[in-house]
Amino acid sequence: MTSATSLTVDTPGTTSAGTTSPWTSPGTSPGTEGSPSARAAAAHAPIPFRRLAWVELTKMFDTRSGFWLLAGIAISALLATAAVVAFAPEESQTFEQFSAAIGMPIAILLPMVAILSVTAEWSQRGTLTTFTLVPHRGRVLLAKAVCAVGVGVVSMGVALAIGALGNVVGTAISGAPTVWDVDAANLATIVLANVLGLMMGFTLGVVLRSSPVAVVGYFVFSLVLPNALFALGMVQEWFADLQPWVDFYFSYTVLFEDVPTGEQWAQIGTSGLLWLVLPLAFGVWRVTRTEVK
Repeated sequence: MTSATSLTVDTPGTTSAGTTSPWTSPGTSPGTEGSPSARAAAAHAPIPFRRLAWVELTKMFDTRSGFWLLAGIAISALLATAAVVAFAPEESQTFEQFSAAIGMPIAILLPMVAILSVTAEWSQRGTLTTFTLVPHRGRVLLAKAVCAVGVGVVSMGVALAIGALGNVVGTAISGAPTVWDVDAANLATIVLANVLGLMMGFTLGVVLRSSPVAVVGYFVFSLVLPNALFALGMVQEWFADLQPWVDFYFSYTVLFEDVPTGEQWAQIGTSGLLWLVLPLAFGVWRVTRTEVK
């Protein structure tokens, strides 16, 4: 004879024996899935900014283009230093000469690093994952900017150290006295000038969000536009007086030469507001409101 078997349907959170079900959501108790305490327990804590910055720094080295751009800074510094040692006259082998030779490739490569730190994810559609994990897009852009500036400053330190070593080695080979004709204040302004150029590249990356377009835009800003504005100043006297106040490239490149005067600092600030601060604010506003696909 077959015995009758009673079937009991378990409700979520309990078993037929009255014990807690193993498939109850973590952090909730039976029957309280919708309570405020349960929702608060299920909420994720925000990702710390230090971890976010570390992830963004890692991304800068992960791609082949990013890695070789950063490696290119050290390689170009070595090649420029070797060229000065090999070809410059003895009287020209000073720290200023080595710094000038190294500064040219760095002024081009650092903005490219900053551009790719922003545009690489948009080109590869990695922003969908990034902004899903970190919904606050402004924090992501801030982390990218901090990493770009940090990498730029460290890269310049390495390059200047290579130049200093070349100054010592070059004068030792030639027998000429070692000349240190760049003081600490001028070194600081050189670093600041490169950081401003880097941030201009970062701004173009945020506004345009396309690697080739942003790269072309930077070369237009640094090569084409200064020559056009200089030609305009040559034929229009009123613009020659106005140019330092509205031409950011013209105003901040004086930092490579010497410590600016008070008026020159004001010109850097005014033109930087027009070319750097306002476009960057507009780009951040667009990124925070653009639908990511």
